[in-house]
Amino acid sequence: MALRCDLIIRDATLFDGTGGPRATGDVGVSGDRIVAVGDLGAASADREVVATGKALAPGFIDAHTHDDRAVLCGPECLRCKSSQGVTTVVVGNCGVSLAPWRDTTERPPPPLDLVGDSGTILGSFGEYAEALRKTPAAVNTYALVGHQTLRYRVMGHDLYRPAKDAEIAAMRRMVAEALAEGASGFSTGLWYKPNMHAPTEEVIAVAEPLRAAGGIYVTHMRDEADRVCASIEETLKIGKRVGVPVWISHHKCSLPENYGRSTQTLALIEAAAAMQEVSFDVYPYPAGSTVLMPDRLRDDLRVIVTWSVPHPEMAGKDLAEVARGWNTDIRTAAERLTPAGAITFQMDEEDVRRIMAHPMSVIGSDGIPHDAHPHPRLWGTFPRVLGLYSRQLGLFDLETAIHKMTGRTAALFGMEDRGVLRPGAYADLVLFDPHRVIDRATFEDPIQPSEGIEEVWTNGVPTWRGDTGLTGERPGRLVRRHRAA
Repeated sequence: MALRCDLIIRDATLFDGTGGPRATGDVGVSGDRIVAVGDLGAASADREVVATGKALAPGFIDAHTHDDRAVLCGPECLRCKSSQGVTTVVVGNCGVSLAPWRDTTERPPPPLDLVGDSGTILGSFGEYAEALRKTPAAVNTYALVGHQTLRYRVMGHDLYRPAKDAEIAAMRRMVAEALAEGASGFSTGLWYKPNMHAPTEEVIAVAEPLRAAGGIYVTHMRDEADRVCASIEETLKIGKRVGVPVWISHHKCSLPENYGRSTQTLALIEAAAAMQEVSFDVYPYPAGSTVLMPDRLRDDLRVIVTWSVPHPEMAGKDLAEVARGWNTDIRTAAERLTPAGAITFQMDEEDVRRIMAHPMSVIGSDGIPHDAHPHPRLWGTFPRVLGLYSRQLGLFDLETAIHKMTGRTAALFGMEDRGVLRPGAYADLVLFDPHRVIDRATFEDPIQPSEGIEEVWTNGVPTWRGDTGLTGERPGRLVRRHRAA
């Protein structure tokens, strides 16, 4: 009997997500799974898509996001992801997760305000998982529990010191509970003030439940500038002591005096990988973005304001321009703007390319979805890698680019049956024009869908069509880390 599918995508150029060579063929989907790949000329389907000249790949996996709240507020909040082919997001990064949140009417200290505010009430990770089940997103969600969030929950605003033994024990219990309720790992943001006062031993103690649960440790390291190598060593030490894989978030060498040091950092990571599991992600831009911190500003680095509570009209303006308009210096201007967010041009393009081209790297956007004037990485990361860095600059071939966005990312995070085109895998798919795909978002005009993304499916359900936009479907699920036998 001839195969009957819900969907067949015919005559596409197939990139299977493994980094292997492309091939021309068909993909059949029934329900939420791929059921056949190859020549499906004898098969039929309820819907058939002729994809001649187009590329079909696994849906892109955004290895580093702050979409914790965005995945709960409907497809429109994730237009920035669906429009660039993303079907799975990793949330809870940099030590900041939406659960378990502190029940308070006060605004949380930065950077916790990137994902939650005084109206946020999610007392446990189980509540977060249940919210994702009741109001699914257009994308799948893979979630980490954040150390900064735990410290805020347990220590309140008294964060600027090491945790006491009883506080460490309380946080450790919460990590264990979160892992049991669907979290896949534990993250830190040791560069930020609410987390920087946590010594290495505190991190190790709080992370201990990862060992039994088979979780992963993910970190925005203590320093990405002068002490970047020492911070890598600390990260590796934590992984060894807890006995789990480690993941370095948005790897970079920050500030002009450290430009070029990626040759050192990559060699250090590569050597460590021979002895323990270590991974890292990177975004394809020489500027970062986070909360605006007046005490960390430098006159030699350009800063763009992304949002401001007291002065929302300043979003999108250069901080230097704001300071001139107020007839003051940039630090005083920043103090008047806070709470606020910023884009800072702090990396060297050659370092960005070297890190991105390294065979161990994967791609994460680090986009911040609730900024009024976001970094363009929120909307453009994945098509930028495909269009600029692969097609135009030839940094790597398209097979490699897609591997860094799909199969490699899924394997490292333990996302079972995702990130690959093969029978039995989940039907997370992106169809795009390899000759046209490119980012359109810029630092001046960042809220721009990319070009060349034809259609996107999450768990077999279309979420984006290039000609009409969002479909409004919400087929996303909570994805848990699979512990290999």
